[in-house]
Amino acid sequence: MKDIEKIYKILDHFHKNPQITQRDLVEDLDLSLGKVNFLISSLVNKGLIKLERFKNSRNKRGYLYLLTPKGLKEKTIITKKFLQYQLEEYERLKERIDYLKKSIETG
Repeated sequence: MKDIEKIYKILDHFHKNPQITQRDLVEDLDLSLGKVNFLISSLVNKGLIKLERFKNSRNKRGYLYLLTPKGLKEKTIITKKFLQYQLEEYERLKERIDYLKKSIETG
């Protein structure tokens, strides 16, 4: 998974579910806890997300991950870049599939 994809997915998860835990992200993104923590710290340092403690959380470590206005703007930019990357990947796969089909047809 490319870094742009990791960042896109983390920002998208936080946008959809600010209460998601780092452990949930680890499962959803198939990354190590250390990598997820590193990426979140990087996003906080860049001012793209901010952390707020749950007010009524039984878990003292419970946080809300909120996208800042800068984070929302950056998410839009990253979404466009990620879409472009996915479209390019689609074209590469399509070419590979066409090549393999022709290989089978010609024996």
